[in-house]
This record gives sequence, C-alpha cells and structure tokens, in this order.
Amino acid sequence: MKKKVVGLGEVLWDLLPERTCLGGAPANFAYITTLMGDQGIVASRVGEDSQGLEALRRMEELGLDIDHVQTDRKRPTGTVKVELDEKGIAKFDIAHPVAWDALEWSHDWRRLVESVDAVCFGSLAQRSDESRATIQHFLRAASEGTVKVFDVNLRQCYYSQEILAESMRLADIVKLNDEELPKIMSLGKLPHKDELSSAQRLLATYDLKLVCVTRGGRGSLLVRDSSTRGGNASEHPGFRVRVADTVGSGDAFTAGLVHEYLHGASLDLMNEVANLVGAWVASEVGAMPTPKRGALEHSLAEIR
Repeated sequence: MKKKVVGLGEVLWDLLPERTCLGGAPANFAYITTLMGDQGIVASRVGEDSQGLEALRRMEELGLDIDHVQTDRKRPTGTVKVELDEKGIAKFDIAHPVAWDALEWSHDWRRLVESVDAVCFGSLAQRSDESRATIQHFLRAASEGTVKVFDVNLRQCYYSQEILAESMRLADIVKLNDEELPKIMSLGKLPHKDELSSAQRLLATYDLKLVCVTRGGRGSLLVRDSSTRGGNASEHPGFRVRVADTVGSGDAFTAGLVHEYLHGASLDLMNEVANLVGAWVASEVGAMPTPKRGALEHSLAEIR
C-alpha cells in the first residue's frame, strides 16, 4: 500500500558551476520517496517569480505532489551556490532571506498533516523564527501514528542547540552524519566516545525509536530502541561507486530508510536499501536523477 510521506521545509535551486538543479533536502527526499512507490508530497514555499514557477513546473513533471507548496509575493525563491571539490563533495552558500523562510501554518497544512504516514524535516528550514514555529506546529499537529523524521543538516551558522534539541524531542527517527554527531553531542553537553554509544545516548535522552549515523561512502550505522524485537544495531559498509557529486545523496538515503521503515523492514534491510539508493544518487549528476530505462530497480541493480 502506498504511504503518504511529506518533505517539509526548503525548496530551492542548486546553482552548481556548470548547471542549475532543483533541490532542497525535503524536495529531494520527496522525489526519491515517489520513485520508491510511495506518494512524495512537498510542503514548502517558493516566490511568485520565474524561478518559483519553474520549480513548481519541474516538481510536477517529476511526479511530485505540489498541491501544498505555498507561494510568496514578497520573497524570492531560494537558491544555493554549490561548489564541488575534486572528490565531488559539496560546499554551500545559501541565500537569505527567501520564500521558505516564511512558511505559514495554514488550514491546508492542518488538513494535510492529519492524513500522512510520515514527515521528514531538517534544521536548515528552521533558521527563521516564522518557519521554525510553523514546522514545529506541523509536527505537533500530526496524528499519533505519523512517523516524524529529523534529518539533521548543519549548514553554515543556521542551527543552534535549542533548535536541535527541540527537533529531536519532536522526532521518532534522527538521521545525521559522522561529522555532525560529535558536534551535536558537544552542543548538548553529552559525552561522545564512539558512534554506537552516542547513538544510544541520543535514543535515551530524546526518547527516539531509531538513530542513523551515515559515513559517506563508508556506509552507515543504525541503532534502535532496545525494546524492539530483533537486533538493536546494524552496520553497512556502503557501496563503491564512481561519484558524480554528493548533492542529494544523503536525502536519498533518508528516503530509502523511511520507505523501508514504513513497510516493516528489518534493520539490516533498511540499512541495505538506504545505502543502495544513496549510492545511486551519488553516482548520478544532481539530487533528482532520472532512473535508467524508466525504473528505479534497473538503476539500483547496476549498483549491486
């Protein structure tokens, strides 16, 4: 059965050296969610400008549900200048203020959140007081069974301990990378010995169901609440691919993880699929690549 899954937060244009690509972690996440067979819904805000109109057109073309994307007369559509190093690792310069800094809690979003199976949100879209309040209102209004996923994205100076802690308190699942983990532990004045013990500490401190630590091309660690049946930790070595760029690969990982979680997969299968989808996006140009021969299964089979 298809699940309704929302990517909540920023939609923007990634301005890379040789091209411009649609992006923003929630939109990237929703796109991969749709490719995996669920209904990916974007809840964001764009400007009433040419870039905003093109973003809406492009998302619709990609099969995304854009009925819940707000428009803004005063602020421009978001953009990010992206620089890639020799390994394809991205650095970001994020425009401010833009349309997604003014997310509004609306009757439309109130109705939306009552019917979704999962919502994924990050820290970047909470850089403004207005959007932070709206995102947290959205999460608190969700039904009891809705899975809330906090995909940490520490960008520039757009985060604080207060935002991180409150986001983890509102979440069921937290996903972060191995560079972000020690920073978060330090900000929260929590001890950091190793990834496993820190993930377990976060689980206990914030009453989480699952913590995921990604390691780039070296795979990932999943750790869940000890009350769950089966193993409580899973490590995956990742898949070796020729990296085109890493933009959006973490968002794809999250989409794969959430898809499998919602469909009742084991911890090891969640880890396998998430790494597989993330590796595929890293091997392609841009955060929203087109699957080979029209089906995601063909693309993933080539990674295996």
